[in-house]
Amino acid sequence: MQRSERSIRTSHVGMLPGTAHPRGTSSEGADKSAEDIATLTSQVAGIVKRQRELGIDCVGDGEFWTGRNFRFYGQQLSGIASRELRPAERASGRESTRERDAFPKLYADMDRVGTVFCVPGEQPRHFPAKEKMVVTGPIKGRATDAILREIEVFKKALAAVGGVQEAFICVFSPGWLDHFIYDEYYNNDEAFVFALAEAMREEYRAVVDAGFILQIDDPGVATSWDMLRPAPTMDEYRRYLQVRIEALNHALAGLPEDRIRHHFCWGSWHGAHTHDVPLKAIIDLVLKVRAQVYSFEASNVRHEHEWTDWKGIKLPPGRMIMPGVVSHATNIVEHPELVARRICNFAGAVGRENVIAGTDCGLGNRVHEELVWAKLAALVEGAQLASNALWGNTTRST
Repeated sequence: MQRSERSIRTSHVGMLPGTAHPRGTSSEGADKSAEDIATLTSQVAGIVKRQRELGIDCVGDGEFWTGRNFRFYGQQLSGIASRELRPAERASGRESTRERDAFPKLYADMDRVGTVFCVPGEQPRHFPAKEKMVVTGPIKGRATDAILREIEVFKKALAAVGGVQEAFICVFSPGWLDHFIYDEYYNNDEAFVFALAEAMREEYRAVVDAGFILQIDDPGVATSWDMLRPAPTMDEYRRYLQVRIEALNHALAGLPEDRIRHHFCWGSWHGAHTHDVPLKAIIDLVLKVRAQVYSFEASNVRHEHEWTDWKGIKLPPGRMIMPGVVSHATNIVEHPELVARRICNFAGAVGRENVIAGTDCGLGNRVHEELVWAKLAALVEGAQLASNALWGNTTRST
């Protein structure tokens, strides 16, 4: 990604409103007709155009694609099947956490109405699920139709809009897939996670070969802490993360680091987050990921104070950070002055040229669609104010 050499560059983490069907609601995306693809291309072009008009430097496709969700990977990776849950089993790590034990009524109320983000129009999510995806044989990748179609649509949308210098596409990490696909074959955590990593290689390479920035979505780095039972010691948890980071690096081997950014967060659901792992406990492991840019949640009020941790961290040569400076966890639109202050804090800690202004997580479906665009506008205006303070700029120049 381009460095903030003359002003603070801007991007976001992925999901945006603007297409008819939010990503993750269907597994039929790879089979859409030419007419549907043309409609999607037009919709994605509209999303790209709006980002460009706001002043976002590195744009995304809004994660419009409905064909690459957890169900898709369960279908397209060989050796995986769905089966009915057994007594006391869970379908995903989200359904059983120590924080749920601490706030039983909060989460019972959320489950009762099927909400995770508490926003109008949210697709109901009902727990517990009745089935889970399990590994029944050797995991191997066998299809990339959906990612190739996503690339095709995004390229056409970018060409239709014009004027975009950088664009990114999100793909799951093996350490996030393992929260929704359970091992009943390898009986070995490391072998299981490395098998997932090997199966994801083709998708990662397809994104980079197409000329896009590859964003690795890896919430499991932080969220797994509260999902493991019994509660691990910190040493145990770090060993657990080390396996997943090594597996991810295995999958990324041979790809240019300057085309890769790594995103982690503490989960996008609107809960208490009192059981989140501290940033300082894991950040040294995150910095081992073979990526040029590290994107992370930084304006969530449970973690905003952790910007000070970066004062004692020496970034590896050539690396950058993309802290979230607007949040997906509140309807309140951040004031640009606050956004600028957040940016300047990180610039003071790691150097202004090493900071890109981002979002905590994908904003689409997490806050009302009108607020998504208002928050991105505040992000861009805050970056302009920060650039004025850091470079003495009077106009924004990227």
